[in-house]
Amino acid sequence: MGIEDDFYATVKLKTGEEIFAKVAASEEEDKTFLLVTNPIIIGEIKLRGNVVGYKVEPWLKTTTEDLFVINLEDILTMSESNDIEMISIYQNYVRESGNQGRNKPKISREMGYIANVNDAKELLEKLYKSS
Repeated sequence: MGIEDDFYATVKLKTGEEIFAKVAASEEEDKTFLLVTNPIIIGEIKLRGNVVGYKVEPWLKTTTEDLFVINLEDILTMSESNDIEMISIYQNYVRESGNQGRNKPKISREMGYIANVNDAKELLEKLYKSS
């Protein structure tokens, strides 16, 4: 089994899905597979004033796995990416998803937390009645 060096690429699957990931080709028993690490889907979002942003989502949302094997026959096309912006977005996503659930700060008044809904309603009713 031979594995080529990994690289960043946009992969268009025959299903129509377009993913961006770090990939490596692997050959086993006369078949070629693509090893895809942390595949993501990037959507373009247009905001006010012709400002464009990006929405990054995991390719598969119901798994915590980060490595997938795709048969080369299921790929329509693939393009190696040297786009620094796309690679940076991808690396930030991978870094953030790795930290998910860790080191989350507790909600505090300093962060803006004031009360639960019932307490806030009671406070606002008191303010309204006193004015």
